[in-house]
Amino acid sequence: MAQRLLVASRNSKKLVELRRVLERAGISGLEVVGLDEVPEYDEAPETGATFEENALAKARDGFAATGLACIADDSGIEVDALRGMPGVLSARWSGRHGDDEANTSLLLGQMRDVPAERRGGAFVSACALVTATGEVVVRGEWRGRIIDAPLGDNGFGYDPVFVPDDEAAGGRTAAELSASEKDALSHRGRALTQLVPALQELARS
Repeated sequence: MAQRLLVASRNSKKLVELRRVLERAGISGLEVVGLDEVPEYDEAPETGATFEENALAKARDGFAATGLACIADDSGIEVDALRGMPGVLSARWSGRHGDDEANTSLLLGQMRDVPAERRGGAFVSACALVTATGEVVVRGEWRGRIIDAPLGDNGFGYDPVFVPDDEAAGGRTAAELSASEKDALSHRGRALTQLVPALQELARS
């Protein structure tokens, strides 16, 4: 019988992404479930100063509340010209949590006079895994640059204004990549891949 693995998120795209990572790694014996599939519990606000702190707090909450091994991630974009902001404030940069359009619009306004050579930045994802036997926290980064207008309909968040440095992206924004292309390159994909050894061990336990 498969062991349930909780992903502390209601974002269906994150669940699908983790399922693809497990499949690519050949890991069986784990059933990925989201917050909508377990009894509701109080989720602490994200008050950490770093992505790692927020991810670990969410994973600890999920494990404590359900007894299930729990993965949580905290992610966002760090823009060089803004000294690493929005960072952990990425999802609520405009003051309204999760308003992708407003957040992106504010970021573009702040970047309006920044020349092309100074528009670098990185998507960052910290992923934490908390189980009965311990805790693992990993970090993935995806370097690129911020363009001056959104392009593409895939993805979410700041994807339409982020062009990865990777040659494989071919100058397209993250929102113009297919799901499988994004998995192979993205910050969250890189972080989740680092968790594969711990997930393999969990599947065997």
